[in-house]
Amino acid sequence: MTDTIKRRKVQSLDSKTKTSKIFSPFRVIGNVSNDIPFAVGTLGSTFYIVTSVGKSFQIYDANTLHLLFVSQTQTFSKINALAAHFHYVYVAYDNKIGIYKRGKLEHTLECSNTTDQISKILIFGEYLIATTKQSIFIFKKINGLKVATEFYTELKISQLDGEIVNLIHPATYLNKIVVATTTNVLIFNIHSGKLLYTSEIFANQITTIETAPALDIVALGNVKGEILLYNLKKGKTFRTIQTGSDIKDSIKSISFRTDGSPHLAVGLSNGDLIFYDLDKNSRIHVLKNAHKESFGGVSKVQFLNGQPILVTNGADNQLKEYVFDPSLSTTNTAIVSPPRQLRSRGGHSSPPSSIKFADKSSHHILSASRDRSFWSFSLRKDAQSQELSQRAHKRADGKRVAGSTIKEKFPEILDIAIENSREGEWENVLTAHKDEIFARTWDSRNKRVGRYNLNTIDGGNVKSVAISQCGNFGLVGSTSGGIGVYNLQSGILRKKYQLHKKAVTGIAIDGMNRKMVSAGLDGIVGFYDFTQSKYLGKLQLNSSITSLVYHRSSDLFALALDDLSIVVIDAVTQKVVRILWGHSNRITSLDFSPDGRWIVSGSLDSTIRTWDLPTGGCIDGLRIPNVITSIKFSPLGDYLATSHVNQVGISLWTNRAQFKAVSTRHIEEDEFVSIGLPNSSGEGGSTMLDGAFDEDGEDNEVHTNHYESLEQINKDLITLSLGPRNKLNTLLNLDIIKQRNKPKEAPKKPENAPFFLQLTGGNVGDEASVREGKSSILNNGKDNKEEQHQNGNGLQLKPGQNVAFESEFTKLLRENSQTNDFSQFLKYLSHASPSVIDLEIKSINTFEPQTETCNYLKALIQGYKSNADFELNEAFFQLLVKNHGDVLYNSPDENLKELLNQWFKIHQDKTEKFDDLIKYCSGVINLLTTV
Repeated sequence: MTDTIKRRKVQSLDSKTKTSKIFSPFRVIGNVSNDIPFAVGTLGSTFYIVTSVGKSFQIYDANTLHLLFVSQTQTFSKINALAAHFHYVYVAYDNKIGIYKRGKLEHTLECSNTTDQISKILIFGEYLIATTKQSIFIFKKINGLKVATEFYTELKISQLDGEIVNLIHPATYLNKIVVATTTNVLIFNIHSGKLLYTSEIFANQITTIETAPALDIVALGNVKGEILLYNLKKGKTFRTIQTGSDIKDSIKSISFRTDGSPHLAVGLSNGDLIFYDLDKNSRIHVLKNAHKESFGGVSKVQFLNGQPILVTNGADNQLKEYVFDPSLSTTNTAIVSPPRQLRSRGGHSSPPSSIKFADKSSHHILSASRDRSFWSFSLRKDAQSQELSQRAHKRADGKRVAGSTIKEKFPEILDIAIENSREGEWENVLTAHKDEIFARTWDSRNKRVGRYNLNTIDGGNVKSVAISQCGNFGLVGSTSGGIGVYNLQSGILRKKYQLHKKAVTGIAIDGMNRKMVSAGLDGIVGFYDFTQSKYLGKLQLNSSITSLVYHRSSDLFALALDDLSIVVIDAVTQKVVRILWGHSNRITSLDFSPDGRWIVSGSLDSTIRTWDLPTGGCIDGLRIPNVITSIKFSPLGDYLATSHVNQVGISLWTNRAQFKAVSTRHIEEDEFVSIGLPNSSGEGGSTMLDGAFDEDGEDNEVHTNHYESLEQINKDLITLSLGPRNKLNTLLNLDIIKQRNKPKEAPKKPENAPFFLQLTGGNVGDEASVREGKSSILNNGKDNKEEQHQNGNGLQLKPGQNVAFESEFTKLLRENSQTNDFSQFLKYLSHASPSVIDLEIKSINTFEPQTETCNYLKALIQGYKSNADFELNEAFFQLLVKNHGDVLYNSPDENLKELLNQWFKIHQDKTEKFDDLIKYCSGVINLLTTV
């Protein structure tokens, strides 16, 4: 066991926190960025990007946008600002700053003079500057450290100057910073702590400031959508750039291009990106809706130093890179190519509403959200996650559909169905959308919308969907109660079912396409013969059914009802087999475990409950801070995926039961565990092997219920041995086995043996002992050569030398005879191998006086009286008679004859009714198994 595993175990034991028996928080997928502006760091010629995801941050490689690091620990509160400087990442939260290297916290700084939150961080030279609304805190490097950790001074801003918006350090401004407030611009000397310059008050509120490649020039953005180019040395504005007369959105961020082109990029609060040519003083390009306006638009834009690449992020959980291709030159002018999206990472901007595992290997998850996007997330590599395209297919004549088919996304997805049997041949995903009368098909391999729209048969809105396991048929349930069956290859309607009077909330079909099940808000469960399109019957429940989950291997399906119960029905017998009560609010989602033994359910009461179907009890419960909207078990059983109302990512929980047994004892609500949701950093969670390293004493319920078979239920009952069944046959037929295993011919010596095989084994061993300076144990350390036989190589023992050897069999038999208790000897016999038993019985001393033979008979008589190992005692006596029968028959020893008579009498008493007992027990067992 490695030191890392040991440390993890010690930490888990020291924490003494009560955890779930089954599920442990693992991590979150789908989180990329929030509204906090990103930070760009440089290492040589490479760039990396740092984004915030709440209380954690993530580091991406700017060249590929691959995820490099995630912070190992969470901050105590939400991150407010980020900065990067070579190997170090600076994170501001509350009035503290954490300094991280490769995702690991190394230093923590605190602005003790204020309780305001730090909003901006700036690092240059040997200084670290942090600002709140009215204060500037300066830290300095000491003792040769690579980071500034010592508090240097604090600068105050007058309330007349407004609140601090941002700060910069222009080139050539030694020990000076430029601070932009909501009303004016200030210049401080941080070394002396003096205010050097205060600009005039600007007419409109300033929102951002950025330094230009030209000396003494900065760009200021305001709430009216204007960009002011300000000369710090002259103290005046020399150019004002309007973003457009029809646009009055505030400017969130500004960045200058530094690869030689005089371009300026502007990010607006409505999500647009605007690009200006400063030489021509004109707008050259506009990118509409680069980030969603409903989430605050663009948080930050920044050109990579010396590169024609622009990086943007926003609160819509998107991180994007745009690139400018080389200009197209003509005879008179150069045409600047529009920026194209180079690469991006993203996820849902609103909490997911429906999730589904997309394959049997638990690699991808399909996720739909209220933001009307449809994503495929990878659990193994973040770069493999992508949004499914909603671009419409071409018409039959080869032309594309007219209108705004790309700008407007499809309505919110309510239900997802997927089957991979025909993946790549035709569409294999089916979705139901809000307030639409048709279901849409999707291609999971090409990651785009499919060719067909499958209409409901009665004109109602689509409510539920399903796909047969063969991948040929798609089922569409309507809010009016109709069910249509379509061929997914051609999109043609094949069957119709009309049973329900209200919305169909769930449809399922078994693996052989024989039986179909449907459930509706009218409380009816319908059963159909899918092959012959016949109606088999229905089951009326007492409450409306809100969802249905089918487990094909066991032909069981679970229903969530409005009366807060979960009903489990057998599709074969069409009967209710379990009713599970416990939730105190509406059940939002439920799912079967892969083996069909458990049902995991989530509810508006903010609990996750695990139900054991064989016992019908709740065996585990979790209280969580956010309500679950969807819950799914992975096909391999290693993950539980959940989506929540206030979280844009998908939470993953590890299944500890894949490494250890879980007690099926029913638990009450006061035994539920309150636990936090998984986070991006993984802090407070577990690893995939968490359950494999649990201490044995952590779950005493499993071990207290463990039953070990008794060797003997009652001493009055004849008991057979608990050892292997073939041991008795081996003992009785050992001679036949040896004869059969005997080699047919002697081994032949190889004709050309190597030189090291020329010597006999004895010579080789003796010479090796001599070379090593060893002597014979039997000769008490004397030289072997003096004791060798004159005509051979064997050792000659001196007369009177004690070389006796006593086996364990003989030793136990002798010692137990002194106390007349042979229990240890009988235990040794019952566990010894057949070959050892045969050798020891053959080696029993039968010469006069026959003491050892008598002790052996005494032991067998005691074994018969104990009624234990009955058949082995029979075999032990049979081996004695087989090997020494002639001695026993002709022996004149009266004690031996008396013991033989005693054994025969006891044996007759035990076996007289043995046949009747066996027949009686066999009859009772047959009666109990057939009733």
